[in-house]
Amino acid sequence: MFALIAFVAFEAMAVATVMPTVARDLDGVGLFALSFAAPLASGVVGMVAAGMWSDRNSPVRPLIASLVLFSAGLVVCGLAPSMEVLVAGRVLQGLGGGALTVVLYVVVGLCFPAALQPAVFASFAAAWVLPSLFGPALAAFVADAAGWRWVFLGTVALVGVAALLITPALRRLGRRGEGEPAPRFRLAWAVLGAAAVLALELLGSSGGWSLVLAAVALGVVALALHHLLPAGTLTARRGLPAVIGTRGLMSGAFFCAEAFIVFVLQDHWGLSPGRAGIALTLVGIAWATASQTQSRLGDRVSHVTAMRVGTAVVLTGVAALALAVATDVHPALAAASYVLAGAGMGFGYPRTSVAMLAASTDRDRGFNSSALSVADSLGAALALSLSGVVYGSVDRAGGDPFLAVFVVATGIGVLAVLTAARTRATVSQVG
Repeated sequence: MFALIAFVAFEAMAVATVMPTVARDLDGVGLFALSFAAPLASGVVGMVAAGMWSDRNSPVRPLIASLVLFSAGLVVCGLAPSMEVLVAGRVLQGLGGGALTVVLYVVVGLCFPAALQPAVFASFAAAWVLPSLFGPALAAFVADAAGWRWVFLGTVALVGVAALLITPALRRLGRRGEGEPAPRFRLAWAVLGAAAVLALELLGSSGGWSLVLAAVALGVVALALHHLLPAGTLTARRGLPAVIGTRGLMSGAFFCAEAFIVFVLQDHWGLSPGRAGIALTLVGIAWATASQTQSRLGDRVSHVTAMRVGTAVVLTGVAALALAVATDVHPALAAASYVLAGAGMGFGYPRTSVAMLAASTDRDRGFNSSALSVADSLGAALALSLSGVVYGSVDRAGGDPFLAVFVVATGIGVLAVLTAARTRATVSQVG
């Protein structure tokens, strides 16, 4: 399981490093943001479907299906003749990656006693740290030596090795009794929401009358989120809804910056993919360090305070990144701003999970956990789609599209700070 998580994380870091090269090579810069939004949006469908499938019987088949989908997506991306085909491969990757995350959590619950589960989940977190240290440099080397396609195709072999390692344990997982049937409307709304997010970027980037249809797609996304999240999340109602809203907005602000940081370092300052990828390495270290710091502080820092501080630091980082691009200062300052935003994520992001569990009961813990993941993925996907629309519009108008994207990220960061201020539950909610 550690290997599977690590290879998925490596793929994410590697793609962020080489995607500017891929977009230029396939003449698809206009679909750059969509290539990041696609797996996040389709991942929501994978999460919901895998959870329903695993609850009905055994997690074995969902795990196999997730690995097949993820690997198929990698192959499609590696062989893609155009950016449109690559985005389709990224959709397959997202379906498999989202399902894989949920199924592995189910497997942990079935295979490990409660006393060992915290250590297993800690190893999952560590599995993301290692790829952040070595993934960007290795991806840049592979892309330079053999071509960017092998960044995708090479990962397929790694996933296959990890699948062989986990197979013996899966054979011991027998079929469980039929679980409670999950409401199918959740899967329908997840599919509709993911499709609307992708349509928003495609329609919004076309301009003209397509903008009207893009506005309709945005409304459909809001409607889907209304059905997938607790009541009051979209209006930042105090307590649990604001906690889940904070998670989605933090992800939206940060991942807008992450998707474009390597691209802007290459475009504005002429850095190579390897040098620009150092920012991804540093942000992994900053995220892990800040996460460890908030963990050690424990109860000395309340969940509300941690979320407020985390969102404030994320906002400071993305705003400083926008200022660095606007003033064309040294690229190190732009990278440092992005790393600062990563530190804010490390400090506030974990507390959204803990605060959600603290505000949940046995009746709604599963729904709230799912809602947090949906807000995380679909919120980031929506932010990336909006940034893609803004990028294309400003680029056609002759402005700086990167500055516009980071201004959008700053605006989302402001909303995150305002929502985090409403995460303290009222007396009636606590009761």
